[in-house]
Amino acid sequence: MTALVVHEAHWGNTRQVAQAIADGLTDGDGGPVQVVDVAAAPSPLPDGVDLVVLGGPTHAFSMSRPATRRDAHDRGAEAGHEGPGIREWLATLPAGDTSCAVATFDTRAQQVRRLPGSAARAAGRFVSRHRLGTMVATESFYVADAPGPLVDGELERARAWGRALASRA
Repeated sequence: MTALVVHEAHWGNTRQVAQAIADGLTDGDGGPVQVVDVAAAPSPLPDGVDLVVLGGPTHAFSMSRPATRRDAHDRGAEAGHEGPGIREWLATLPAGDTSCAVATFDTRAQQVRRLPGSAARAAGRFVSRHRLGTMVATESFYVADAPGPLVDGELERARAWGRALASRA
């Protein structure tokens, strides 16, 4: 199985989760896994990708937008992430190719755990609606607050989720 893990990170939490998922995908005898920031993500997808794992932070109950990325930057997020996010990257992919599996994840503040809205679910709906692949899983990982840190145990949970994704493929 060849996997591509695409992430959008503003404070580094989502990047850590993406790497843990990739580590889980490669545990045992998983195939090659490439982890890329959304700014460097290929479009269209390269031939031979069997699984795309896509993740980003939940902003205003969904995937980030230019205004929410600017707000994150203004609140101290890492420089260089004000450009296109996963929402814009998904829009660049050609529709109708359902040959690869897609899993989505997000990072979100623990205190809003029960509130509706999730970047992972929004990305999953976009993938399904535009026939960009076959949705196989969606998951949320939690941070103490927008800048982090990740809640204890979330990296281990992300790695386990990666292993579960690999076993499905």
